[in-house]
This record gives sequence, structure tokens and C-alpha cells, in this order.
Amino acid sequence: MKLIQSRDNALFKQLKKLAESGRERRKSGLTLLDGVHLVQAYEEAFGRLDTLIVAESASGEAADYAAGREHVVLADALMRDLGLVETPSGLLAMAPIPAAREGIRRDRDAILLDGVQDPGNLGTLLRTAAAAGIRQAVLSPGCASAWAPKVLRAGQGAHFALSIHEDVDLLTVMADYAGTTAVTCLDGATSLYEAAWSGPVAWVFGAEGQGVGRQLIEAARLRVRIPMPGGVESLNVAAAAAVCLFEAVRRRLR
Repeated sequence: MKLIQSRDNALFKQLKKLAESGRERRKSGLTLLDGVHLVQAYEEAFGRLDTLIVAESASGEAADYAAGREHVVLADALMRDLGLVETPSGLLAMAPIPAAREGIRRDRDAILLDGVQDPGNLGTLLRTAAAAGIRQAVLSPGCASAWAPKVLRAGQGAHFALSIHEDVDLLTVMADYAGTTAVTCLDGATSLYEAAWSGPVAWVFGAEGQGVGRQLIEAARLRVRIPMPGGVESLNVAAAAAVCLFEAVRRRLR
């Protein structure tokens, strides 16, 4: 067990780069997992990780998980300095970024994300999709990095149940899609609860504020709106996705 107290330590410098730089994560093929739940979910999907990083004052679940395993101890000030979350969980791991499980399937349900930049929203969208039984997520070039630590934290392990494709031209995917491409918008849209579709659906959800781009709206085969009798103008993108995806679940289960 090694205690790291210096910001000049090579491992800490690597952790700092992975926490802050998408370029470093792409170059190294590594990311950071924060928290016992996320580390455990990764290991269940891809196998045991070599080394865990534990905060000096870690106790309870974090300390128990690392007990008897190869790990290094990071001074509390350095753990906070990584800036992953306001209150660090006490346990980190460096993990290889998994490759997509398979190519984009045009005959299966999917979520297509257009420029979703907020890490919390992106992680929640992936988590919601996985919970609804969707197994592929396709992200446009304008989205936040799916494997950024804050997105992983928000996803709570959903990443490991999905085939995730980044920097993809969504128009190309929609043009070749075998099922229904559906987008939420206001113009020319049918109520979600009255809209008709069958077979696989590729749900397109857009960036915070701007929504789905006009070209994608025009390319979609189905436009839906979520009725909001309370007079609120719009929903957060992650909330809107949850409404749509679980309406699809409800229809399939009835």
C-alpha cells in the first residue's frame, strides 16, 4: 500500500489528466470510475481491475471494497483536487474504455443524441435508455464525451449495458434506419399518447435549450410532443426522454 501526498507524483498527474482532458482519455484509452457502485458494475461486465485508488480517510464501503486488493492511497486533498465530484466517494479506479459491443444496428431500438453537452443529462439519458431495455446509444459530434468521469457517474453503470457510438452523423443513421425514427418537437407533432408506431424505434433527443436540429426533425418519420397541461413550456431533455421511452415500454407490455 502506497500513500501519495505530492501533486508531482506521476500517478496523480495521470489521474488529473484523465479527470480533465478528453484528449488524454482518447489517447490513453483510459477513464476514471468514481465510487464503489461504478467500479463494481465495471468489474462485473469486464473483469477485475488491476489497481484501486482509495482516499486516505476512506471508510465503510469504499475501504471494505479495497481491502485485500492491490491499491494505492491518495491524500484527501489530492482526491478533492481531481474535481470529479463535490464530495468524493473515497474510491477510484482507472479503467480501459470499452469498445462498442457491436456496430450500429438499424433494426433495433436506439437513442440518437444531438449535441447533448451537459454531463449529468448525458449520463441520465444513457441510464434511462438502459433501464427501458434499449441497448445502443448513438451520439453526434457535439455531445459531451460519453466516457468522461462525470457522465459515467451520472450513468451509474448504464454504460456497461450499452453499445455506445460517438461522433456519428445522425442523419446517415436515420436515413438507413429500418424502423421508425421519432423526434420530440412542437411543430406538426402528434401527442405522444396518440402517436402510432410499430417495430424498432430510434428516438432522437436534442441539446439543452436548442432541442433537436432542424435537419434531424425534417428527417424523422414521426414527430411527437409530450402533453403538458401544467403550462410549463418544456421539459429537461432527460425527463422528456424518460417519458417517451417508458411510454414505449408500456405499449410493449400491455
